[in-house]
Amino acid sequence: MNMDVRPAGLDDAPAIAALSGMFGYEPDVDAHTERLAQLLSRPEHAVWVAEHEGRVAGWLHAMLRLSLESRSYIEIAGLVVDQGLRSRGIGAALLRAAEQWAKERGHHEMRVRSNVLRSRAHAFYAREGYAETKQQRVLAKRL
Repeated sequence: MNMDVRPAGLDDAPAIAALSGMFGYEPDVDAHTERLAQLLSRPEHAVWVAEHEGRVAGWLHAMLRLSLESRSYIEIAGLVVDQGLRSRGIGAALLRAAEQWAKERGHHEMRVRSNVLRSRAHAFYAREGYAETKQQRVLAKRL
């Protein structure tokens, strides 16, 4: 498949928002533009897009995770590929970009959290060499 992976820019926010909508997230372009601007200004975050035939076909957001109890690692905070273009190597190409970014910064581990309902995503990550290390629940409180 002919595609290019490149760092995201603010002009990509509408396409990123639309792709996010495919996963059930609110595809609010203004909100995505604001959040993307914040992420792009921080060196511990990176966002890439994959272009196919002149349009954004997928995106990946990676970030440094620091904690007291364990070594730092890079976490895939989001990975979305257009529903009509899945299983064509776009997600794998985006993962390779993030993994290279992590290695260049001296990190030796990548992690990803994936909703228990996304079995297709779990199979994708397993094919790419990711192994399940634990299961957990996410709890939230609105403030």
